[in-house]
Amino acid sequence: MELRHLEVFVAVAEHGTLTAAAASLHLVQSGVSTTLRALERELGAALFTRTARAAVLTDAGRALLPEARAVLAAAQHAREVVRDVEAGLRGSLSVGNLTSMQLVDLPGLLARFQAAHPLVVVSVRAVPDGSRGLLRAVAAGELDLAFVSPTGRTPPGVRLHPLAEAPMQLLVPAGHRLAGRGPVDLAEVAGERWVDSPEGFGNRAVVDGAFERAGVRRAVGLELVDVSSVPEYVAAGLGVGFVPGFVPREEDRVAVVPLRGEELRWPLSLARGTARPPRRAVAAFAEAVVRGTAHLRAGTG
Repeated sequence: MELRHLEVFVAVAEHGTLTAAAASLHLVQSGVSTTLRALERELGAALFTRTARAAVLTDAGRALLPEARAVLAAAQHAREVVRDVEAGLRGSLSVGNLTSMQLVDLPGLLARFQAAHPLVVVSVRAVPDGSRGLLRAVAAGELDLAFVSPTGRTPPGVRLHPLAEAPMQLLVPAGHRLAGRGPVDLAEVAGERWVDSPEGFGNRAVVDGAFERAGVRRAVGLELVDVSSVPEYVAAGLGVGFVPGFVPREEDRVAVVPLRGEELRWPLSLARGTARPPRRAVAAFAEAVVRGTAHLRAGTG
């Protein structure tokens, strides 16, 4: 089995057609088809069901896909390790990011890192299911590192380095019955209509955990991927919601209601994969992040 066989297989799986895969690989379609047939003969199984419009993974193809990605990632890792040794710090770096992370100056961190290591190409991306998806991508080797807001058990294949925490605040519309009130219990607000992030996001997990510990249920009526937009929807009267304290808000349109008995805190960590030793670029960026966020852990930021 050759790497190019797996590269073609993964390209077809990701693009859904032989034509699109051939274009992405700068190959002719007949070459892609021939390579797939060779791989299927070697494995003794059909990997795709081919129709006039698409190539759909079979059960065997779905089983092979994560393994093929892992092999290709390992090969790329080997190439970059050698390049690191031969030509200094260079290569690619994929960083996962949360949709709203004002707590850390990521543009500033990246600017300083790239000024020090101009030969490292950095890509930053988010995923639709928040920290849960980022942790899954790190464990699978699809991301080198990721900023995450973890709650619960750390998944296998991931190591977390805590960076900071931020208190969470309960926001209500300015004219709400609780605006200007003293501390309230979660039971007093459980019946409100709630604005929150979807499941899988760290801030949602923190709030869900608090209600679970209090033994009360709530109903989330509106889910927003960008937590920084929650205050706008609360101000419009669409519900109440918790947000990390760093999220900006218009003071005349929403009110902060203190919580009695428990302080909710939003955690931020840097996630790294443990399946293989980190490349020098990955280790250098992780070190830069830890150094650049030291003031947050010291409570001065």
